[in-house]
Amino acid sequence: MLTNNQSNLLPKHNLFTCFFKQKNNTSVLKLLFISLLLSLLVGSASAGFLISLDWVTDYREEHLWIILFLPIAGFSVSWVYLRYGKNVEQGNNLLIDTIHDGGERIPFRMAPLIYIGTILTHLFGGSAGREGTALQMAGAIADQFSKPFRLSKEDRSTLLLSAIAGGFGAVFGTPLAGMVFALEFNHLGKLNYRAIFPVLMTAVLSDQVCKLWNAEHTAYYIDIVPKLTFAGIAYSLLAGIIFGLCATVFIRFMHEASKLWKRYIVFSPLRALLAGLFVVSGVYLLGTTKYIGLGIPMIELSFEQQQLPYDFALKLLFTVVTLSAGFKGGEVTPLFFIGATLGNALSLFIPLQMGLLAGMGFVAVFAGATNTPIACTLMAIELFGADSAVYVAIACVVSYIFSGKLSIYTSQRMT
Repeated sequence: MLTNNQSNLLPKHNLFTCFFKQKNNTSVLKLLFISLLLSLLVGSASAGFLISLDWVTDYREEHLWIILFLPIAGFSVSWVYLRYGKNVEQGNNLLIDTIHDGGERIPFRMAPLIYIGTILTHLFGGSAGREGTALQMAGAIADQFSKPFRLSKEDRSTLLLSAIAGGFGAVFGTPLAGMVFALEFNHLGKLNYRAIFPVLMTAVLSDQVCKLWNAEHTAYYIDIVPKLTFAGIAYSLLAGIIFGLCATVFIRFMHEASKLWKRYIVFSPLRALLAGLFVVSGVYLLGTTKYIGLGIPMIELSFEQQQLPYDFALKLLFTVVTLSAGFKGGEVTPLFFIGATLGNALSLFIPLQMGLLAGMGFVAVFAGATNTPIACTLMAIELFGADSAVYVAIACVVSYIFSGKLSIYTSQRMT
């Protein structure tokens, strides 16, 4: 029992008051109401995007001649962005800057522009992902509520973080990873715990809404996870170092390629046209389409069968050329491909199970490229199960350390 003097030392506001009455003029209840509405919109948009991606991917693989038009598609998408999308061309970096600095409302046109640009990239055979599109669609939708609801700068940031969590969680089917990714990716070394509840709820509800639309997510399996030993820990450390170095190579190639394109070709649609010609030439010279698009079949095979030891390098090259020149999409699914096939290759000399190394690479290269080791560990648990948790956690954290503070998101802040 506390005495009167002891009770006077306690904070005047109890947990209930602190939760429902914030320093700013917008309550958590208002943010939760907006999060519910946002979840319906983001979950539905993500479902439509995933279903569209499946359709265009199937169509491309059944009509391979369409790849010949990739240069024209790239030119067209880049010209539209040059003409109508200059203020949204920063993509994910615009979201990060707005979360930190506020500023003008994110134009809604970001959502249809990135959606159409990504669909065309995949339809005609560019090597790109989907996370960037999901995040930008969600962010553009969310920011339309900031003025009507008169959100403060801090609550607007919370709303955008919630949207990012919803987009990520819905598009990959990993709501917990979506929550932590939103809190982790925009500011290295600092998590915004004030936003954690609306961010979590938006991630979970958006994922559920996406599932109601019957949008399918790929299931990955690690058949055998060995008992953890000191040798296994050492092998995980070694693999994590290699995954981190691979992430560094990807980041540096992306940044340098973007600079080279801009230095030597001022007219941005021409960059995309030339990149499209490179990708088309590569497909016909190699005689395979496994390095274009999302590359989901190759990721799945990496868990089951030995692949070519240089598959990861070719996917890295195709992705850097595609995205650095102005095609639209995301980097994350290509990073999954690169990591999984690199892990598959490492099984040739690291005595861990192939599926386990593929799974470790799947998330660890992503962790190193985005500085999000906690989110990637949770993603692995959601996708592969908890048995592999210690192995993937070691790989993700070590990859994050060895990739340094470099990131595919150039606006990411450092503490």
